Amino acid sequence: MTSTAAQEFWGRLRLTTQSRIGLGRAGNALPTARVLEFKLAHAAARDAVHIPLGVEAFSARIAAVGIGTPAVVASRAADRGEYLRRPDLGRQPASLESVPRGQADIGVVLADGLSPRALVDHGEGLLAALVEALGEAYSIAAPVIATQARVALGDHIGAHMGVRTLIMVIGERPGLSVADSLGIYLTHLPRPGRSDADRNCISNVHPPDGLGYADAARVTAGLVAGARRLGRSGVELKDTSRADALAQRPALVLE
Repeated sequence: MTSTAAQEFWGRLRLTTQSRIGLGRAGNALPTARVLEFKLAHAAARDAVHIPLGVEAFSARIAAVGIGTPAVVASRAADRGEYLRRPDLGRQPASLESVPRGQADIGVVLADGLSPRALVDHGEGLLAALVEALGEAYSIAAPVIATQARVALGDHIGAHMGVRTLIMVIGERPGLSVADSLGIYLTHLPRPGRSDADRNCISNVHPPDGLGYADAARVTAGLVAGARRLGRSGVELKDTSRADALAQRPALVLE
């Protein structure tokens, strides 16, 4: 294969993945452009972790979605450094006084996690899609914004809110290909002490390159319905949305 043909081959293949493949070489090293691309991606990942969430501006955007003014909860991690060093403190609330109690079917927590940038980029759009997918069938409590948060912080918030099902939207750990991805963790009957085996996760929400808001909301709605039928979430609850979609397609008739 000639050099030009090889470049065309790898160029087409790179369009199908965010992985770093077929980068070429300059002597015994990578081309300068590829090295600079790597350093830029690394800097973006570091910034995604360390730049804090602008809570006031984000709260205004979330309030505009129309399901209530969000409460704000901080974990026991005093700052970003402690949050990264002490994951256990990120799982415990400093206070829940700002969170109103109620009996809504669903509570939504929007958490900065390991990528506040992801929450800023996609939190509003994903929340709107969740409200559209769930709002007609279930009552949804006013949202909660959580800072310096780990996933298990949602168990404390959901139990305090009195909701039957908690949806935790959280910034995922950034990598060298994606720095703005959200994850959705669903816990039925949330309470402190729940384990990861009690949750369902939908990851890689970051359109246009990852899962879109509407698709993520559709899968979430299916899991909520399944959790209510089963009485629990976690390892015994499966996402059947793709199978259901295939079952609803008209059968192919061969003549």
